[in-house]
Amino acid sequence: MMKYLQKLGKSLMLPVACLPICGILMGIGYALCPSTMQGGEMHGFLNLLGFFLVKAGGALIDNMAILFVIGVGVGMADDHDGTAGLAALASWLMITNLLAVGTVTAMMPSIADDVNKSLAFGKIANPFIGILAGIIGASCYNKFKGTQLPDWLSFFSGKRCVAIIAGVVSILASAVLLFVWPIVFGALIAVGQGIVGMGAVGAGIYAFLNRLLIPTGLHHALNNVFWFDTIGLGDLSHFWAGETSADVTWSLGMYMSGFFPCMMFGIPGAALAMVHTAKSNKKKVAIGLVASAAVCSFVCGVTEPFEFGFMFLAPALYLIYALLYGIFTTITVLLGFRAGFSFSAGATDLVFSAPLPAAANTWLIIPLGLAAFAVFYVVFRFAIVKFDLKTPGREDDDVEAEKKAVLSNSNFTEVASIILEGLGGKENVKSLDNCITRLRLEINDYTKVDEKKIKSAGVAGVMRPSKTAVQVIVGTKVQFVADEMKKML
Repeated sequence: MMKYLQKLGKSLMLPVACLPICGILMGIGYALCPSTMQGGEMHGFLNLLGFFLVKAGGALIDNMAILFVIGVGVGMADDHDGTAGLAALASWLMITNLLAVGTVTAMMPSIADDVNKSLAFGKIANPFIGILAGIIGASCYNKFKGTQLPDWLSFFSGKRCVAIIAGVVSILASAVLLFVWPIVFGALIAVGQGIVGMGAVGAGIYAFLNRLLIPTGLHHALNNVFWFDTIGLGDLSHFWAGETSADVTWSLGMYMSGFFPCMMFGIPGAALAMVHTAKSNKKKVAIGLVASAAVCSFVCGVTEPFEFGFMFLAPALYLIYALLYGIFTTITVLLGFRAGFSFSAGATDLVFSAPLPAAANTWLIIPLGLAAFAVFYVVFRFAIVKFDLKTPGREDDDVEAEKKAVLSNSNFTEVASIILEGLGGKENVKSLDNCITRLRLEINDYTKVDEKKIKSAGVAGVMRPSKTAVQVIVGTKVQFVADEMKKML
């Protein structure tokens, strides 16, 4: 299970790498054009430029789930074939359309009368569904890419049937989600209602659950309880309406304030810990990913580039990360720091919310921020080193090592012939693919595989993930061996 999650985490690296620059563009855009955040008219070149940058950054931030669809679909496929990405996209379109509010209320009119259920399906196009669609697309590709259909359906054989099967699976998944999704969503709203009266501790529990639920998209359920007027609370809406705590029944801003020290300073501290604990040959890669994500979080509070960069690689560390949010939110509320956001808890929102009547003790962001930076850094560094967690820059070096593998025989035809013989002949091979360094084969009878014979071809190693799969580590010249073997097959 852990290896599967780590593979999922690696497949998210490419789409996550697209996000930091978008967050920075949005932060600059909001700074140049406050009306984009606060409302009002836009005047002058700087306002228009800011609006332009916000829209440019939002193009990917607002459609992050679709990036995950393609990234997971291609990344989880055995040979990273684009067909899996297409199947994943078909799955996403199927699920999000079948579970759109208009569709489900037409099928089940009673949903329209239930505010919580309508809200749940209104939030169906989220990163969790994107990841789910990616997994469906990749799984269907891995399983059915070699499917042979009858002659009259032969056009749809092989890779052409993958998207069709993914669509069928997505219909079944949608049928399950139709009943499960609103139940889970409604349960979280009930949890939110239950912790409203718990003061600073309740705010900390909310912040913990908010971060913990980010991968599933279900944090929207809690956000609507605390930030908006789902149950008559609306911390965000009342704050930006210019009200104070005297106008409401709680300390206004308490459900937003704790995010500021964590997002502005805690994430940069955690990012520095990841850089310091990265392998020496991967520090530049780690810096490129987490440093830009940290800047993005500080400037405008866009945290997904950082969070999705490690949550599946090291889920235990993500749990610790969520706990730190809960702790710092409780402390922040008790100390009386109050600030609000209309986008997220970055420096941009802090500056714009500081003049509002409900803002209080905003100077505390400095000591709170320094404390968050130090605590996040120490805790992350200790956990990463102590438990050897696979954060960015600490992934296994299998691929790099395999790239250095050198065949002892430069006659690719001879190498392919020996490997094929060791596999039990062409009759025992169901399919053949290759990645950067490996031959990936599906076989009929695992008892016919002779590993010693295969290794006599001069390959670097043989792996057998299951009774029907064999992987032969060839090195960077694997494509030439694969081409010769395909001719033989």
